[in-house]
Amino acid sequence: MGNTYKNLDSVVATPIGTPVEPNTMNDYFQKQTKHAGLPVIRFHDLRHTHTTILLRMGGNPKLVSERMGHASVTITLDTYSHVLPDMQKDLATNLEIAMKNSRKTPPPSTLAD
Repeated sequence: MGNTYKNLDSVVATPIGTPVEPNTMNDYFQKQTKHAGLPVIRFHDLRHTHTTILLRMGGNPKLVSERMGHASVTITLDTYSHVLPDMQKDLATNLEIAMKNSRKTPPPSTLAD
């Protein structure tokens, strides 16, 4: 496109580099998912899916928050609190396993020989 192309470092752009209107992107995405036989969702729902997967994988909430561009980790945790109950259960299970494993290994001696 030569000098006509506006490189705005966008993930999705028009053929001349300008931003794609959100409704245009959403309509196109819905048509493509329907054509592929997938459930029709909003394009923005991919962002929520991405965030949820990162948190369920045990991603550090602060890093996930930064990746999503949230102003604070509080926004991320408040928005995705529905993911937290499973994470709390997993955390408790992992702590229990760690505690059981620590009983099998004697603590290091603190007394000088």
